[in-house]
Order: sequence, then structure tokens, then C-alpha cells
Amino acid sequence: MNIRTNVKRLSLLQVLEPSGGGSGRHFLDLCRAMQNRGHSVTAIYSPVRAEPAFVAELEGLGLDNVISLAMRRAPGPWDLTAWRHLRKIAAVHGPFDLIHGHSSKAGALTRLRLPGRHVPVLYTPHAFRTMDPTLGARGRLIYGGIERFLGTWLTDRLVCVSQDEYNHALSLGIPEARLRVVVNGVNAPPASQRAAIRKRYGIPADALLFGFVGRMTRQKAPERLVDAFARIAAELPHAYLLMIGIGELADIVKNMIKEAGLEGRAHLDGSVPGVTAIDAFDVVVMPSRYEAMSYVMLEAAAAGKPLVLSDVGGARTVLEHGKNGYIVPNSDDPEALAAAMASLADPALLANFTAEARCRKDGYTLAGMADATERIYHELLGTPSPAHLQLTENPVMRDMAEDREKSAAVL
Repeated sequence: MNIRTNVKRLSLLQVLEPSGGGSGRHFLDLCRAMQNRGHSVTAIYSPVRAEPAFVAELEGLGLDNVISLAMRRAPGPWDLTAWRHLRKIAAVHGPFDLIHGHSSKAGALTRLRLPGRHVPVLYTPHAFRTMDPTLGARGRLIYGGIERFLGTWLTDRLVCVSQDEYNHALSLGIPEARLRVVVNGVNAPPASQRAAIRKRYGIPADALLFGFVGRMTRQKAPERLVDAFARIAAELPHAYLLMIGIGELADIVKNMIKEAGLEGRAHLDGSVPGVTAIDAFDVVVMPSRYEAMSYVMLEAAAAGKPLVLSDVGGARTVLEHGKNGYIVPNSDDPEALAAAMASLADPALLANFTAEARCRKDGYTLAGMADATERIYHELLGTPSPAHLQLTENPVMRDMAEDREKSAAVL
């Protein structure tokens, strides 16, 4: 608990439609941080896709209000009903100083408004739909047009979670003045479960263990990893693969493991918290098709683990190619991914990458994320930031700001 009584107490409305993955984790962390800093937080979530663990944690935060409002992921006439209910909730439980929408549906519902005076609205996309490379030209035109209109005319601040997402927002035509970057923050994963996790799956203590944590979905591309591991398994008998996650591709991934004859060396399990399993990994591999800023990347970086990442949003925030891991092409061809993984079987190289990863592990804290977000709140309202926010700065975001300034100077 870190309640402050010497600063302006903000009244905040936080709204989220999905509850899983990084957006759900960010929402919980931000609501907790703002409440603990003495602000009033009302949280609205949708029960349609809500995970029980998310709801239980949200209701246990001690927020001023936690309200369930049915919001569906797909667009449709039901959105008008959700919008009306959202407006009613804001009127009954307000007035609010700020409204902060998270992910596309809540972001749209919180930003659509009637003409006249309005409460300042922030939007955190947690990956624009248009960042998906598999989205067709028609979908890109439609979704991009919606984001450009909302971002230009109905958004007071759009908060990107990585430099890549920021650059993408600019490419959509959203004005630079509306944009800010706040990298997500995490607690370092527990560092006491390595032996227990390996024993659970029969993985030798001295094995080279590649690890994956994420939803079994097309976005996260777990099938790419199985393909790559199948290519190197025979030549690296001491290598193992552990994948933690659930989702619609789980059965497909299990069948791929079975068909490749890797059942004794490749494991998929959704019953273990991913953050707990990270300590057991030697290398974290994320072959995603698109991201804005993956929480798994951040957690792996905070754990001091070497990384092998596809070239997606956020990858360069946590990984310097050839220093603490490798960035590989965002491709369904497993050749480059397999080659990168195989190179890490060299003990000297792995030791060097691990040492470098451990030197970088303290740059992604929850406090830094909350500080940067709170600064944006005060900036938007035109109120002075608390003194400690003026003195602290996340080095990751400082470096990205310097890079943006250099790019602008060149242009």
C-alpha cells in the first residue's frame, strides 16, 4: 500500500472488454497502482469473456467500484446498448476526471460521444488490429480508417505500449501530438521453481530447455515453435521444449508434437502459471505473428533470460540482437527460428547471452509503468505532477524518447 495524501486525488474510470492476456494483466496492475496511490478508481469489465481468476483478482483490489457490463468482441447492434449503459454508469458513479479505455472494443465505446463538453479520454490499444500481418487489405482499410478517425478526433491521449506500436499509430495517420509511449511493467518472476518445474515434466536438470508462454492462438504462433524444434531435436538430444498455455490451437499443437515423435521431449500444459515456469527455462522463445508489447517478453527480460523473438512489436524493446538473444524473421518458414535455437546449444554463447540478459533485467518495473501513466494523467488535466514523478524516469522510455527525437531531427 502506497497511499499519498499530499497530491490531487483523481477520479478515474478504467474500462476493459477482454480479461485475458496482457491487456487483462495491465488493467489489474494499473487499477491497483492508481488506487494505492490515493486515487479513486472505478473499473468496468465485460463478463462475456471474463476469466474467473481475473474477476476474483479485480474484485479483491479494494477499488471504489467494480462494475460488470456486457461488451462483445465482435461489432454489432449490441454495441449501442453497451454504449448507453456505459454512459449511464459514468453519470451515476461520476463525475470522473479521466476515462481510460483499454483494447479496441472498450476503446471505441469510451471514445464515442455526443457533441458538447466531455471528460478527457485516454485509449491504450494493447496492439492495434491492423498490426496483424494476416489481416487482408480490406480489413486493414476498415480498421485503419476507424482507428485514424477515433485517434484524430475523439482521443485526448493514445498510450502505446512500445515504440513499434507508436510507429504503427503514426503510419495510420494518428497525430503525433496525441501519442505517448508507456512500456508495460512487471514484477520479476519467482526464481525458486526451476528444479520443481523440470521435475514435474521429467526434464533433466542439465538439459537445454526452450520455453514458451502464451495463448494457443494464431497470433502467438505456437505451431511455428514446434516446427522449429522438430528440425533440431535429433541433432540436440539434450534439448527440450516446454510450452505453457491454453487456447484453440492446443489440440493441434499436441498432435504436432505426437506426429513428430517428440512426446518425451516436448510438453504442452495449461495448468501451470506461465510466470512460475519461466525460471525453469534456459531460453524463452516467442514466435508471434504480431504484438504491441508482450508481457511474456517483459517477464522473461525481467527474469534475465535470453530471448529468441520474431520481428514483431516490442521485440527490440527487450532484445538487442546478438547481445541477449536473436530476432528472427516473422515467417512461417521455421528455418531461421530453428537455426537461432540451435546456435544456443553452444554453452559459451548461451552463458554470454545469459550474463547480458541479467544485466538488463531491472528496466521493466510496475512502478515505472504507473509513474509514466500518472504523469500523462496530470499532463492531460493540466495539473502539477507529484514531486516524485518529476524526478523518476524509466530508462527504457527515456531511451525510446531520445530515439524519437533523433529520428525527428534527421527528418
